[in-house]
Amino acid sequence: MSELGANLPVARPSIVQRQSSLPDGDREALERAFHALEHTSFATKIAGAVGKQLGSLIRFLPPGASALIDRAAEKAIRRALTVAVRSLGETPKRDSRLMHRALAVASGAAGGLFGLTSIAVELPVSTLIILRSIADIARNEGEELSDPAVALACLEVFAIGSGSQDTGVLKSGYFATRALMGKTVGEAAQFVAANGLGDASAPALVRLISQIGSRFGIIVSEKLAAQAVPVIGAAAGATVNYAFLEHFQSLAFGHFTVRRLERQYGHEVVRAEYDRLADGAVPA
Repeated sequence: MSELGANLPVARPSIVQRQSSLPDGDREALERAFHALEHTSFATKIAGAVGKQLGSLIRFLPPGASALIDRAAEKAIRRALTVAVRSLGETPKRDSRLMHRALAVASGAAGGLFGLTSIAVELPVSTLIILRSIADIARNEGEELSDPAVALACLEVFAIGSGSQDTGVLKSGYFATRALMGKTVGEAAQFVAANGLGDASAPALVRLISQIGSRFGIIVSEKLAAQAVPVIGAAAGATVNYAFLEHFQSLAFGHFTVRRLERQYGHEVVRAEYDRLADGAVPA
């Protein structure tokens, strides 16, 4: 079990656990994955990082920021797609968590110092740092990064957990998001397997970039709202970026734990256990 997974809470004993068809160790791993995927809120992490609720921070974003953020998020995902397909399989097989955290802090410090004007430069850098960290987690859960489908599954993490209880966007949970993304990710993986990355303007890749980018942009807006506070500056900008990285690391742990268990026990068994957790487990 990874250090990240070990630090996530487990649901308290319940009838859900007693009925589980998974061995104890894998049941507990699924519970941690469930908590990471269904109870991970970047807005909550931001509130803890800067001492303010997200709603009080949004006002610091200037008019027209939404369109700028959407363009930057899509650009960042387009760049991440290139890296995911071409070089994740070449990532050194070592634990790089500390390096990724240090790079995220440095990148966030620049974003906090220069504010929204730095997004076009800072966001692609932050996104690639996070992607490399996601790839480390995927490998630790037994994934083969040279497989285009796995590379795109790493990219898919940026679309998970972007729901907002205030706006009603994507409240339906992890498997609903995976189902929504499944066709797009599958078509993109087939295209890449047959043609290589080729032209990123191919319809299958354009759809993938757009679908992931729109969801990623929700979290980016929350991040930039916190970094846009005038008194925050470089130090808290680094703290926000650290929270940004940790958010996606938690989601990646959950995502690739579920995928590992699906490979071992089958999708239907894991989905049934996950649904039992959703219906009856008491969050820690």
